[in-house]
Amino acid sequence: MKYITFNHQNTSAIGIGTWHLGEGNQAQTEAEMQAIRYGLDHGINLIDTAEMYGEGLSESLVGNVMKDYHREDLQLISKFYPFHATPELIKTSLKASLKRLQTDYLDLYLLHWRGDTPLSETIFGLEQMVQAGLIKNWGVSNFDLADLKELSNLENGQNCRINEDLYNIGSRGIEYSILPWQKQHDMSFVGYSPFGSDGSEYLNIKPVIKEMAQAKNISVHQLLLAWVIRNHDLLSIPKTGSVTHMQSNLAAIDVQFTEDELRLLDKHYPKPTQEPSLETI
Repeated sequence: MKYITFNHQNTSAIGIGTWHLGEGNQAQTEAEMQAIRYGLDHGINLIDTAEMYGEGLSESLVGNVMKDYHREDLQLISKFYPFHATPELIKTSLKASLKRLQTDYLDLYLLHWRGDTPLSETIFGLEQMVQAGLIKNWGVSNFDLADLKELSNLENGQNCRINEDLYNIGSRGIEYSILPWQKQHDMSFVGYSPFGSDGSEYLNIKPVIKEMAQAKNISVHQLLLAWVIRNHDLLSIPKTGSVTHMQSNLAAIDVQFTEDELRLLDKHYPKPTQEPSLETI
């Protein structure tokens, strides 16, 4: 397993995403749990979930897996709804998530996206949870550059450890200013949906992707994931519902690209040349 520096810690090159996990029948849920166990047994040490995912079903699934592992060996991220972003509701949501996850604390607790609650109130509530020992650190998700700058100028806003946004080869907007800004401010980045949404629904798989994957004797999904983590400076959290898919994700960590291959991919999936609107799915 390769590791990166994430949230000031030694973290596996990929994490485990859990969107839509735990929402199927018993056999499907068991397969999903086996996939997560396989990933943890082979060096992955971070799981990302949210109260929104299946209205708590994904957190419950993760909790049933994590109880068989040493908690201190894992990093656990969960997220709360923007309409739960007041100090009182943050505490209520967090305690419900901790119960479902069968743990006493979260490593990171994120505002899932911006809502109507002033950021200053949300920061105050999150700082209270840090002081109470219920979370180690906090962050945000689906923030654009303006959001991040506003956050950083508020009291304790500099304590934001991570931002989580959409990032894949067809959605590269964060490369223009968000990634550079976060690196400058020592804020880790998480990219979700490396394969697009539920596969390739929002990602145009051009012939160059298929041809390059075939030439490298890997799958299209492995190439897409390998591209996202190519610089080993950010975390990707592919959703994984089967052991076979988890094995594929783990193998993608070792895929390397030549400079010519990267230039060819840039030609078909250009880097952003201006500040884009933040993409979310």
